[in-house]
Formats: sequence, C-alpha cells, structure tokens
Amino acid sequence: MKHIIPFLIFVILLNSCSSEFKPATFDTITVEEPFEAEISAVYSKATGNTDLSNSINTNVENAIIATLNTSENKTNLKTVLKAFNEEYLSFKTEYSEIDEPAWELHIETELVYQSEAIITIAISTYEFKGGAHGNDKIKLLNLDAKSGKTLEINDFITDLTGFTALAETQFIQSLEENEDQLTIENFFFGEPFHLPENIGFSEEGLVLIYNVYEVASYDLGYTEFMIPFSEVQPYLKMN
Repeated sequence: MKHIIPFLIFVILLNSCSSEFKPATFDTITVEEPFEAEISAVYSKATGNTDLSNSINTNVENAIIATLNTSENKTNLKTVLKAFNEEYLSFKTEYSEIDEPAWELHIETELVYQSEAIITIAISTYEFKGGAHGNDKIKLLNLDAKSGKTLEINDFITDLTGFTALAETQFIQSLEENEDQLTIENFFFGEPFHLPENIGFSEEGLVLIYNVYEVASYDLGYTEFMIPFSEVQPYLKMN
C-alpha cells in the first residue's frame, strides 16, 4: 500500500503536464510562383496539424481574402493569386493599346501579439489595377489562443460605451502630441467620434487603426494610436 500514493501522485502530475496548454507556433510562408502581374505573399502559418493550428490557418486565410477586392467566391489564397494574375492577362489582351504599369497584389502578415488568451495578427494588403493609386488596407485579426476562433470586439471588451469614451480621449491626446497640429474635426467631418474597424493587441496596449478613407482624407493615410494597458485594463475581459 505504501507504494500506491507516490504512484498516484506521479499519475496526477503526468496528466497535468500532458493537459497543459501548448501555445501555437508559427512559420513564415512565402509564395514564390512566377506571375506576369507583380504578386507577392508572405504570411504567418501555424505549424502542425492540430485543431488549433487548422482553425488559426483557416481564419487567417479567410481574413486575408476578405480584405481583397478580387476575392469573390474564392476560399483559397493561392486560387485568389492565380485569379488576379488571370484577370491581369485578360485585361492586357482586351486593352492591348493601353500602356499601363503591371498590376500589383502584395500580401504580408505579422504576428504582433501572443498571450495565453489572444493572438493578434496584422494583415497588410495592397492592390493596384492601374489608375492614380492602388488600394492598401490593414486588418488586425484577433484570435482566441486556445481555439483559434476569430474574436470580435465584444469578445474582449466589457463596456463598449465606456471604452469608446476612453478611446476618444486617447485619440485627442495623440493628436495633441502630434506636430501636424491636427484636430478631431480633421478626421470625422463633423460626425461624432467612432471606433475604427481594426483594434488589436500589442505588447504595450490596444492598437486602433483607421484605414485610408475610413476617416480624414486620402492624403493623411492611415491613422493609428494606442491605448496603454494601464488605461484599458478595466474594460478588458481578460488579463
């Protein structure tokens, strides 16, 4: 009997170690296929073939595709890239008399934050199909670190009204620290302050990014500011 208790302790410890949460690890994938259009894709991919990694990779790929203007009925990134190239070739054939620069499609992601609760991946895309300028976007994708599920703002913010008021205060403060002497009126065209579509985590706090055209004029480009964890902690559902 005296040998059973140590054995039970060993079993309990072994089970606790085997059930310990293992965070996702990532590789950087580069698409290196020859295209007539200028196409590049460098993105983060969770390693392994677990439910977690498969969920993360599916949601990252879907988020990338959703940012593009050429992704109708496409669910696979490589299919999207090939479709963009084929569209460019068709355009060149149909409008051979037009001397336009080559079309461009560039995709890049970066793992910007990872904790036991949340993963944030920044997705940057740029599309150019001729004209005065291309179309570039940034998407901050928040994922549940244990399931890989995409998180919406209500999944990690408790009091959206209070958080919005805090964000407005922090936004005005960021403008006051900027040497361009811009005011809030330069951004919302007389409308009330509103949160951007993209809010994600960083090592210092929550990052909020307005894409081009979301606020202000095109010339101002992206508008970005950060709320430190010390300020935003009361509104977060997790530490």
